[in-house]
Amino acid sequence: MYEKIQGVVLNTIKYSDKHNIVHIYTRQRGLMGFAVAQGKTAAARQRNAMLMPLSLIDAEARIMPGRELCTLRDTRRNAPLSAIYADPIKSAIAMYVSELLTHAIQEQEQNQLLYDYIEQCVMILESASQGVANFHICFTYHLGILLGIQPDTGTWNEGWWFDMQEGVFRPTPSGGSHWLRPDEARVIWLLSRMTFANMHRFRFDRDQRNQVLDVMLTYYRLHHSTLGTLRSPEVLKQLFV
Repeated sequence: MYEKIQGVVLNTIKYSDKHNIVHIYTRQRGLMGFAVAQGKTAAARQRNAMLMPLSLIDAEARIMPGRELCTLRDTRRNAPLSAIYADPIKSAIAMYVSELLTHAIQEQEQNQLLYDYIEQCVMILESASQGVANFHICFTYHLGILLGIQPDTGTWNEGWWFDMQEGVFRPTPSGGSHWLRPDEARVIWLLSRMTFANMHRFRFDRDQRNQVLDVMLTYYRLHHSTLGTLRSPEVLKQLFV
């Protein structure tokens, strides 16, 4: 049977000489995998362009009971993303966002709050004209909230340490190796105040921004076992001054 879906493309993996597997996070069913035929025809090139990472699509999915992979038909964009794919900085951010989502999302069930957040963020990245250097920082922090791994910023006090293992602020460190000093811990608290509307007001130099990203990804790995090693952050670290 065919079912109408809305989705955001996460990645495409070569499966065989004739097919790729495209992973799409959908509003209706969460994470889904699709077998998509390769080809060099104009139709195949057009289809592949619509299935680039972070593409927002409408389609019909053929869902077969007992099969992990579905098929697509009548695929079409529901929003043009010309800026993301034309701007090298936005393209690098999109690569990071899609890689992070690929590793962080495992659920094959509906989660409309998460889907709506991702869709909204894609459109914000497409239209953003200021604060773009902080987009991936803001995205990563707020994604953690939806994944249920956000720090407990209600425990923050000036001069306290941050216990990364427990996700809380404490007056002094006690055991374990994953602690942030008070000056670093304050940045975690500040990030909880960052939004896409005010991210341009947060001033980081390259080293500070890279350190913040490293800390957040370390925190993710402590609380999200599927994250693993990401390649795209190394690209981002070379972009911003």
